[in-house]
Amino acid sequence: MNRKKSKLHDLQWVNRLRIILLTLIIGVLTPLPDKALVNKPSQNIAIAIPKKSPERWIQVDLSQQKLTAWEGKRRVYTVKISSGKKSTPTPVGRFRIQSKHKTTRMRGRGYDISNVPYTLYYHGSYAIHGAYWHKRFGTPVSHGCINLPPNRAKLIFNWASVGTPVVVQQ
Repeated sequence: MNRKKSKLHDLQWVNRLRIILLTLIIGVLTPLPDKALVNKPSQNIAIAIPKKSPERWIQVDLSQQKLTAWEGKRRVYTVKISSGKKSTPTPVGRFRIQSKHKTTRMRGRGYDISNVPYTLYYHGSYAIHGAYWHKRFGTPVSHGCINLPPNRAKLIFNWASVGTPVVVQQ
């Protein structure tokens, strides 16, 4: 009986390792957006959107201040956002969720906010997260992140996983 348990444990360990390696490979093989695209958010750029895939993905429309969660071609959620203001714009491009944090502290020039809820980092320090400190959704007011009402951020946080594509467009 102990031999069977040992073999089962080894198999589970191997499967976990495979998942970790696949996650790392996907992250490495996913092309990062061109720096020219990130540094010029006012530029109107056509971005290929993965509508034929059944995978989950997030679309952020900066001109409409909306985030839409998709499963292939099927819209799952749409919510008003607050993206970066003109002086601190939200980068445009194709990204993937890099990490998830139920709460985190965010600090930068002119802000220091603790307990930021339901944070999904997708590009360096840029994240999709709940914002309890304002209610101006539909208006660009952030330092570059994508702010959501906390209850909506929780839905997106629970729905998305590390590796979920994020497409940010004008």
